[in-house]
Amino acid sequence: MNETLHSLPKIELHRHLEGSWRLDTLRDVAFDFCLPIDNYELETLRPFVQIMPDEPHTMERFLGKFRYLRQFFRSETVIKRVAYEAVADAAADNVRYMELRFTPQALNNILHCSYLSVVQWMCEATQQAAADHGIQVRLIVSMNRHEAVSIGEEVLEAALYCRAKGVVAIDLAGQETGFPCLPFQAIFQRAKAEGLFVTVHAGEWAGAESVRDAVELLGADRIGHGIRVLEDPALVETLSQRGTTFEVCPTSNYHSGIVTALRDHPLPAMRDSGLRTTINTDDPLISNISLTDQLAHAVEHLGYSLAQIKAAQIAAAQAVFLPPADRDVLVSQFETWMA
Repeated sequence: MNETLHSLPKIELHRHLEGSWRLDTLRDVAFDFCLPIDNYELETLRPFVQIMPDEPHTMERFLGKFRYLRQFFRSETVIKRVAYEAVADAAADNVRYMELRFTPQALNNILHCSYLSVVQWMCEATQQAAADHGIQVRLIVSMNRHEAVSIGEEVLEAALYCRAKGVVAIDLAGQETGFPCLPFQAIFQRAKAEGLFVTVHAGEWAGAESVRDAVELLGADRIGHGIRVLEDPALVETLSQRGTTFEVCPTSNYHSGIVTALRDHPLPAMRDSGLRTTINTDDPLISNISLTDQLAHAVEHLGYSLAQIKAAQIAAAQAVFLPPADRDVLVSQFETWMA
C-alpha cells in the first residue's frame, strides 16, 4: 500500500514552510551562524523541532517547535534554500500540485526587513524549484490572529504586489482561543475584492463558532483543520451544501493534542457528513511525515480505502486556488490519473 500511495499523484493544500525544514539544513544554518546550541548533531536538534515518540502531545509543546525554528531564518539565502527544498521534497513524494503557505512575520523575526522582500524571495525560490522538479506550486501568505492587525495590513500589501509571481491567497493562523477573527475582517474583505482567495485556520483550537466566523466574517473559501465543526450540525449542513473545503491534517491534530489518538480523528465523520475534505501534512518536519505517510495513516488508522484516498485527491483538485479554467485542467488530469 505504501508503494501504491507513493506512486499516486497527489495534491497538498495545507503545508507550512516553517514546519518543512530538512534536519541537515537546520544543522548547516546552526553551524554557519554559530547558533548557541549544545552541538550540531542531527539527533541533538531533532527533539527541539520534532514531536518525539515519548513526548506528551500538547499545544504548548507543538507550538514550541515553531518558536525554536524561528531563530534559524537568518538570511535571504536561508529562506530561499528552505523554500526550494520544501518544493523539492514534495515533488520527490510525487506531489504534483502544492499550495505552500508561510508567515512573513515568522521568517522576518530576526532579519527585520520588509515583508515584501520576504514574499518576493519566497516567490523566486519556489518558482525555480517548481521548474526544476516538475511540480505546480502556488503560495498562501499567512498572518497570525494573535499579532497586530497592522502586521496583517502590511502582509496583505506584499501579497497583492506578488499576485503575478505565484501568490494566490491569504490565510489567518495563530492562536484561536482568545483571539477572534473580527479585527481582521477589513483585511480579508479587501483581499477578496482584489481577487485573492481566502483560507482560515479555524475549528482547531476553538469550537465550531470559530469556523462560522471564518466563513461569515472573513469569507473563507476553505477552512484549515476545522475538525470541531461537527459540534454544530446546522453549520455542517450549511457548509456541506455550500461545498466549503476542509484542509484536514490528522497527524498534526494528534501531535498537538487536539485528538487523543489517530483512530479517534473525526476525518471519516466529516467526510461521511457530506463535508468536502482533503488530507494534508501541515508540518512535515515537526510530525516527521510525508504526504504519502499521511495517506498511509488514513488507511491504517481511519479505515480509508484506496478509492477514498483517490476521491480525496479529486476533492483537493476541485478546491485549488486557481482560475476556473486552470482548475478544470488540473481536475481533468487528476481524474485521469486516479482512474
